Amino acid sequence: MSSPVRHGPATAASVAPVVGISVIALVVPTSVHLGSLLIAAPILVATLSTARWTGGAAALSLLAAMICDIRDGLLHSAVMPVHAVALLAVSVFLVATCRARERVRKEAGQLRAISEATQHVVLRPLPRRIANLRVATAYRAAESLARVGGDLYAAARTPYGTRLIIGDVKGKGLRALDDAAALLGAFREAAHQHAALPDLAAALERSVRRHVAEASHTDADAAERFVTALLVEFPGDGAVMRTVSCGHPPPLLLRDHRITTLSGRAPAPPLGLASLDPAAYRQNTVACAPYDVFLLYTDGLAEARDASGGFYALADRGTHWHSEQGDPEALLRRVLDDLVRHTGGRLDDDVALVAVQCAPTA
Repeated sequence: MSSPVRHGPATAASVAPVVGISVIALVVPTSVHLGSLLIAAPILVATLSTARWTGGAAALSLLAAMICDIRDGLLHSAVMPVHAVALLAVSVFLVATCRARERVRKEAGQLRAISEATQHVVLRPLPRRIANLRVATAYRAAESLARVGGDLYAAARTPYGTRLIIGDVKGKGLRALDDAAALLGAFREAAHQHAALPDLAAALERSVRRHVAEASHTDADAAERFVTALLVEFPGDGAVMRTVSCGHPPPLLLRDHRITTLSGRAPAPPLGLASLDPAAYRQNTVACAPYDVFLLYTDGLAEARDASGGFYALADRGTHWHSEQGDPEALLRRVLDDLVRHTGGRLDDDVALVAVQCAPTA
């Protein structure tokens, strides 16, 4: 792993304290012993640089301390060995601490790289344009080193139009990631096979049940797994948006600087707890106008809290989101910036966002 600082600053941090203290020690009376102060050099370097530079500063400090002690007439006294042992002991501790810190940083970097690779496999980046739609996505994990978790989204260009899914798996960690990956795989296949959204929802319910049944062999609590999901469809002409909700928060419509919650008909239960009958899923239809933006989100956004425990009120906060002609990428940047201000940068749950703009065909 590379050094936290460049070689120039590290060298200066190593040499400057040694030279400064040594010069002072050589001009003050010999009754004043300043050699022990040279431990400041490796301490300073340890806070700024690597174990290698810290060890170099320690060796230089030890040499300078011995010269100062000899100049002070301490060659045959007990003070000189005490100075040497103390400086060596502290230096060994500092070098060991730096090495441990470097290992932690390396492991954190590897975990971050693995997490980013996992995100690209599970949450594939969505194209910025699908048919006549402009699409933007954002994902913020509650855990600082995480890049992906139980929130999910995907899109598919199908013979029936552009279809999207956004969802939230119950739970966190590897189990949630496993459930998210299973549902996304099922959606990417089933989205091309079913002409109507209720049929697609029923197919996803069957897939989730199979996944849960397989997981039950190794997880005694598998029966408690479920996924809230929102299925969205934009037919080829882009005149309407259709949705089917499986226990998921409703989308928001941003039109003419107004925000509308598209609650629609009663949602079905979450996937894993829903019905295998397509008739149990209620489809909602909304007419689309040019430059309409639909915001799909997980409950990590709606349930985010500020320092006093207040929820992030979507309808009230939406006045901060408007951007010129509803640009979806600018919208998501504004939403996330506003969310950070509301929560003070502390997220208790993952947040996934998808913004879709109904732009007229060029």
